[in-house]
Amino acid sequence: MKIYHLSTCDTCKRIIKELDLPSTCEYQDIKTEPITEGQLIAMHELSDSYEALFSKRARLFRQKGLHEKQLSEIDYKSLILEHYTFLKRPVVVVDDQIFIGNSKKVIEAAKAAVHS
Repeated sequence: MKIYHLSTCDTCKRIIKELDLPSTCEYQDIKTEPITEGQLIAMHELSDSYEALFSKRARLFRQKGLHEKQLSEIDYKSLILEHYTFLKRPVVVVDDQIFIGNSKKVIEAAKAAVHS
């Protein structure tokens, strides 16, 4: 079990507290320990989409004018590896399941998987 998060993000902190993760859970602060290409590929294998892992709410998304471009899966992958802010957070991996983002529905599903 692993969670990719930002330790400075209040939403991530709230979700981590809400999930009540077991002590065996591995935490990775993506700002201080950037995700590797191998980790991103593993996430992609579970989600089947780099776009699903990509945060279109990141400030850089608009600053770079990316909202005006047609991005491919390869573009999404490159951007996530380029800057941590492009990874939709948090990402919770439980066995062979992945939970991406902070929507209520996703967090409830992650909580169920963590405590099953």
